[in-house]
Amino acid sequence: MISGSPCWNYYICTVSKKRIIVSVINDLATDQRVRKVCEALVEFDYDVLLVGRKLKTSMPMPETEYATKRMKLIFTKGAAFYAFFNLRLFFFLLFKKADVLLANDLDTLHANAWARKFKSKCKLIYDSHEYFTGVPELVQRPKVQQFWKKIERKHLPKVDEMYTVNDSIAKLYRDEYGVEMKVVRNISDYRGEVVPVSKEELGLPSKFTIIMQGAGINIDRGAEEMLEAIKEIPDAVFLIVGSGDVIDILKTQVELLEISERVIFKGKLPYSEMMKYTSAADLGVSLDKDTNVNYRFSLPNKLFDYIHAATPVMVTDLVEVKRIVEEHRVGIVLEDLEPTTIKEKVERLIQDKKLYSALVENTKTASEILTWENEKKVLKSIYG
Repeated sequence: MISGSPCWNYYICTVSKKRIIVSVINDLATDQRVRKVCEALVEFDYDVLLVGRKLKTSMPMPETEYATKRMKLIFTKGAAFYAFFNLRLFFFLLFKKADVLLANDLDTLHANAWARKFKSKCKLIYDSHEYFTGVPELVQRPKVQQFWKKIERKHLPKVDEMYTVNDSIAKLYRDEYGVEMKVVRNISDYRGEVVPVSKEELGLPSKFTIIMQGAGINIDRGAEEMLEAIKEIPDAVFLIVGSGDVIDILKTQVELLEISERVIFKGKLPYSEMMKYTSAADLGVSLDKDTNVNYRFSLPNKLFDYIHAATPVMVTDLVEVKRIVEEHRVGIVLEDLEPTTIKEKVERLIQDKKLYSALVENTKTASEILTWENEKKVLKSIYG
């Protein structure tokens, strides 16, 4: 069933609007980049239909000003999942009228590219949320990585317009394929709409609160080292809000370290709820390791969530992240990810009130410069 506000229903929109079908393999309810792009497309006067998957764990879709379609799948992981999803998506796109097809990430591009072949005067646009073939899950499985690389080589040069999340990743694509890859950073559109909530109201202790949030709490993202550090910082608690591959491993580590009273798992939350915790926290962390190309050049959206919530940050020494933090002086860049180094930096922020206050003020200034409104100007140049 297609859901959405009646006046934007896919089947009754006025024929004067250009129709764009947006595809993503992620959960429609939690992918903030896709939500922001869809809302921008509505502003650009497109008739928008967003298509994705629905799992048993998927949260209910919030009310949107564009139509949505969530497909239930027989398979939920592995090669069968990707094959079945793309097959379902191809036939869905094939029989839907569209002026533009927007594929989000490589795992939807194959179906979109084939569907476009059967649609005259239909543009194909590609939004690459990351350097897909460089993710650790593929780097560790070279045969699977080559499979996705083959799909990328086949379709990417034939895309009409494409953009990605930062300059470093854009350069990788330009150098490899000789294509024009524009940049739309995944900057938060949070503007303090959520009424600030105190730690007490959220059920958090009054201690210095360090948050790691998002849907990608996975391998090599520093959560394990953060747990080891928090064991040695009695004045702080570690708050994990979101989901990922290592959550169960982290829970086991918490038990082994005997720090359950200082680590809080909140699981996956709607964006507005998650931002309440982000705003209440004292420090936001982004601790990706330089173990693969994708992490090396990452610019995670949680960095901008922290900044827009006036929460100073602590990050690893990665190109794009370091550039933002140092340019706007909104936090600390770690020289290494040793638990002792993390402990030292956190304790400095707890003890140096003047430094901490300056960082908070700098996040407020940065949030006026790092805006989604500025990123939408690039989208406007692409979609017209």
